[in-house]
Amino acid sequence: MTVAILLLIAGGGLLLVGAEALVRGASKLAALLGISPLIIGLTIVAYGTSAPEMAVSVQSSLAGQGDIALGNVIGSNIFNVLVILGLSSLVAPLPVAQQLIKLDVPIMVGISVLLLFFSLDRLLQPSDGVILFIGGVVYTLFLIYQSRKETNAEVQSEYDREYGPTPVGRTTWVTNLVMMAVGLVALVVGSRMFVTGAVSIAQALGVSQLVIGLTIVAAGTSLPELATSAVATFRGERDIAVGNVVGSNIFNILSVLGVTAVASGVGISIPNSVLHFDLPVMVAVALACLPIFLTGNVISRWEGVLFSSYYVAYVAYLILRAADHDQLGLFSQVMMLFVMPLTVVTLALVVLKSRPQKPSTAAEPEVSVPSDPHSR
Repeated sequence: MTVAILLLIAGGGLLLVGAEALVRGASKLAALLGISPLIIGLTIVAYGTSAPEMAVSVQSSLAGQGDIALGNVIGSNIFNVLVILGLSSLVAPLPVAQQLIKLDVPIMVGISVLLLFFSLDRLLQPSDGVILFIGGVVYTLFLIYQSRKETNAEVQSEYDREYGPTPVGRTTWVTNLVMMAVGLVALVVGSRMFVTGAVSIAQALGVSQLVIGLTIVAAGTSLPELATSAVATFRGERDIAVGNVVGSNIFNILSVLGVTAVASGVGISIPNSVLHFDLPVMVAVALACLPIFLTGNVISRWEGVLFSSYYVAYVAYLILRAADHDQLGLFSQVMMLFVMPLTVVTLALVVLKSRPQKPSTAAEPEVSVPSDPHSR
């Protein structure tokens, strides 16, 4: 137990160091390339911080621990939105780029629904994994195409105003690439140490593999995203903070689960509890991003509290379900009949209130038209 606790502490320290190096290197690289922070967050940062999910899921699948692999991805996607965006918005309200609202979040919702569809036969087959992986490749190529279109003087001037002129030279390129590489290595190693320690403690307490995957492993492998988004928020790189979460969720489904399903050879079995609860929760969490992102194009602090509270409720449900507690039915009824409908109504009212009001045509103000001096 002592070794496990030491692994938790050391892993957490590496995660913070790695996140700082990755964000600093990525933001400077974006300035050098003239690419917006959002694209960097959706690609380099998102894929880099999702490396632990890839490593843990593939290793778990090859070791015959499919429940951990599946729970890792589903739990990570739920954790990314509810906890990472929730806590990051408590640090500072997070502005949401129009591209996320119009493109990337709908893609996240669409592939979440697709994963649920693939799981209806209770098996994520290798052929399903191939489709998901191809989708990941297409999405990445599209983002690269978008980044080429965004290369312009306006993006560079934005960085110049915030950081000052960025020197361009071989040394600058090498320095930032090395910084990003060191950050990624620290994130992967740190998350692995953290997960190892956390799983050891959980197994000693007799927790099931599925619950471990949905909670401890998912949270552990998402710590790079949490650390990166928190650091990015503190540093004012909020496009990286939000893009990191959305990009990671897309990468987790398309690439991590795609590669894992193919690597397993026989696919990944889907337990009934995942099909009927955890997957629908993941889809619902993705859908919840749309109305919240639309409320003024910003994730406010109260919305961050809402996200964080729902994650606490989700974990509480998992604990009650794992223990087969007598109060599980009551807890579920309260959430379904009171808390969730109240949240939907509240968000609907906020969205309607945030819509721009059309000026009334009943009493339009008179508009004075200046005379044309040349008409005299």
